[in-house]
Amino acid sequence: MHFLSDNAAGASSKIMAAVVEACAGTSHPYGADQETRQAVDLLRQTFECDLSAYLVTTGTAANALALGAATTAWGAILCHERAHVMSEECGAPEMFTGGAKLLGLPGERGKVSVAALAERLTRLKAGPGQSSRPRVLSLAQANEFGAVYTVQELQALTSRAHAEGMTVHMDGARFANAAAALNKAPAELTWKAGVDVLSFGVSKNGGIACEAVIFFDSALALEFQRQRKRAGHSLAKGRFLGAQMVAYLQDRHWLESATRANQQAARLAAGLSRAPGVRLPWARDVNLVFAIIPRRLNQKWRDLGAEYYEWPHQGLGLALAPDEVFVRLATSFATTPDEVDGFVAVAMTNAAGNGRRNTDWRADRASERSLKNGAIQ
Repeated sequence: MHFLSDNAAGASSKIMAAVVEACAGTSHPYGADQETRQAVDLLRQTFECDLSAYLVTTGTAANALALGAATTAWGAILCHERAHVMSEECGAPEMFTGGAKLLGLPGERGKVSVAALAERLTRLKAGPGQSSRPRVLSLAQANEFGAVYTVQELQALTSRAHAEGMTVHMDGARFANAAAALNKAPAELTWKAGVDVLSFGVSKNGGIACEAVIFFDSALALEFQRQRKRAGHSLAKGRFLGAQMVAYLQDRHWLESATRANQQAARLAAGLSRAPGVRLPWARDVNLVFAIIPRRLNQKWRDLGAEYYEWPHQGLGLALAPDEVFVRLATSFATTPDEVDGFVAVAMTNAAGNGRRNTDWRADRASERSLKNGAIQ
């Protein structure tokens, strides 16, 4: 019962096999290898456009270096106040931008609204020369609370940002899950919607250590190769990054893996919605399920070795009783139906402890059909 993080899963067999195959023979170093060239070509095909792409080993590096290419040291990066770049990257964006200021915006369930963006831009323009200049809008797709932006929401936000001369960055650590959930082509969710640079995640969805920084505006990438080298992310044996990306993209493996993760999250949410004392604060979008649970159930799961995060709920507008806990449950491409069903079965024992058991803990046939129909073909 491992729902701690999609980072906790291993590598997919296809990606692992590709890395082993790349061990044979010799190859040019530092990204001049055949695998990396093929990976960039596949990224161009996947996103249906010409682009500049560079591979790195971590999501933090992808985000921080992308932001470093998009702003000056005296610029401001606007993002949600609970965004990963704001609170979970140990100041890396500030370091790689040379000190650019991150400014948090409010918004329900981790999503930036056009109104909040416009209000902050108005305030920043009120003091020319004294406040940081807004240079970047950073949006996470999907975000820290498992929410996704629709195409229309993206277009509204990017249009407002571009009107102010800003660059739009997308943190796509879980981009595959968002694309699978929305059933939209990658191009529709990125450059066609106004995104200029994307941190494209692989590691959470079956990779070993691989992410891409993708510039849809190639002018932003003029010095990026040097920025990557200076940051220590120009891998000598870059073919192993290229091999991962090729295996990830070929035959829609990335979407298949994300769809499996999303489906198991849907199964988990459906089961928990029927469990005594469990409340789901919002509908599930991707492979992250958030739940308010009784402390008694929390302890029972812990005693059985279940792994997941207790999540901070302050500022989310959630009302928790003293005997309740807010948790995040993450599924991955490797999560199995049996793992989900066993976890839910524990919850179906009445949380109040009266010993009654609800035997209807498996997803019903209608739910199973809806999951299959919702998968990307």
